Amino acid sequence: MESEVKKAGFWSNFKEKHPGIAQFIVFFIISNGVTVLQMIMMPLIKYLFGFTSLVSTAFQVLPVGHNLDGSIYYVFDYAAGSIAGGGGGGLAYFLAVEITLLLAQIINFFLQRNVTFKSNTSVVKAAVWYFIAWVIISVGAAALQGLYKTPIYDFCMNMMGQGAGMTVADIITMLINCVISFWVFFPIMKIIFKEKKEA
Repeated sequence: MESEVKKAGFWSNFKEKHPGIAQFIVFFIISNGVTVLQMIMMPLIKYLFGFTSLVSTAFQVLPVGHNLDGSIYYVFDYAAGSIAGGGGGGLAYFLAVEITLLLAQIINFFLQRNVTFKSNTSVVKAAVWYFIAWVIISVGAAALQGLYKTPIYDFCMNMMGQGAGMTVADIITMLINCVISFWVFFPIMKIIFKEKKEA
């Protein structure tokens, strides 16, 4: 009991002396918790969608040039067919990623707003700006995913077989996505959740 009081006292003193660092530590802990949740949800949702015809439905939108082999480079590039069969996972993979990110960001929004930043700004206004930021970050992360998704899946499935390799590749790609979001969202949240000064 006494040690808990000392820990609470230490944290209170640390927050008072280093508010920015304390805020970043709390942001880091919450973000990692949400990342673990995403790493569980994404393979599960992808597995469930794998039983639907969505796998055979291509989702390739926003062409932005060409790959080295001359094929079109899409921001969202989910060719039809299972990844194990040489496809891109189709609409099933796209929805698994985006549903996971959306659910995780809803949880993250409220935890960061109420716990990390203790914001007293308008929830609606903050949610709108957060959603805009999430869409922009999602598009950017999706464009980058075209560079690393196929090599990671190929490497993992060649090293560990299709089952385990695909699960590990799912986790790695989701982790890369989370890292990108983590470093971009912190400064954005400091602006979105800026505390109103009392009159």
